[in-house]
Amino acid sequence: MSEAVQTQAGFLDVEGAQLYYEVAGNGHPLVFIHAGVADHSMWDEQWQFFAQRYRVIRYDGRAFGKSKTEDVPFSNRQDLYDLLKHLGVEKSYVLGLSRGGQIAGDFTLEHPEMVDALIVVAGGISGYQPDITDTELAFFQPYEALSEEAQKTGDFTDLINLDLRVWADGPHQPEGRASQSVRDRMREMIAQSYANNKIEGQPITLDPPAIERLDEIKVPTLVIVGDFDVTGTVTSMRKLAESVKAARLEVVPGVAHMVNMEKPDEFNRILLDFLQSLD
Repeated sequence: MSEAVQTQAGFLDVEGAQLYYEVAGNGHPLVFIHAGVADHSMWDEQWQFFAQRYRVIRYDGRAFGKSKTEDVPFSNRQDLYDLLKHLGVEKSYVLGLSRGGQIAGDFTLEHPEMVDALIVVAGGISGYQPDITDTELAFFQPYEALSEEAQKTGDFTDLINLDLRVWADGPHQPEGRASQSVRDRMREMIAQSYANNKIEGQPITLDPPAIERLDEIKVPTLVIVGDFDVTGTVTSMRKLAESVKAARLEVVPGVAHMVNMEKPDEFNRILLDFLQSLD
């Protein structure tokens, strides 16, 4: 059994916000960017494993986890740039899941000089709107009303339950399909972000968006998605893998959106194989 690697934590002041981050290990930098239904702790099963081989970095985006923001315009790409510069990182492997995957892809386009490899897991492509099924549309329609009601009452239970139904179980799978441990951890992360961060800020999108610029991504790229995920996510990941010349696609069976949490051993093996091929 490998010896545990010590984690260093801190806060970085950026324009209109304070970002929480953690760093561990030595070696080539590897950045983990969390999903929109999670925070930095979603990477717990990867943290010590990859810290044995790489300098791993994870953080909470604005309005997530322990990070705070003012109601100001901001760029997620600039936040990541500022964090890497603060840590003295000139080039890194950049990995993101879901919302984090879109940030990773957009960052690669905006700062190609800082990215040695791109890993997008169950992510989106900025500017791309894939079709979704009628079943999925029925799940998504209540989101806005539930969000408005939760903001008024302070009770986010129904909104969190819908998040778990879609992103933990998968919209075409039975309710409660995902393990209780995964559902409990996701519930805790989502609830903490809702409770701690009432201000979300005003994200500045990439212009032109990634969908118009995928041919600019030249670095080795790994694309991972679960076959139980939302149809639009699966479509986006196939589109990304087909459009980036250096991309490799891995479809993990029997999991929905949170691939690394549902099947951590398989996820770690796929990611490590990819990174070792670069080393």
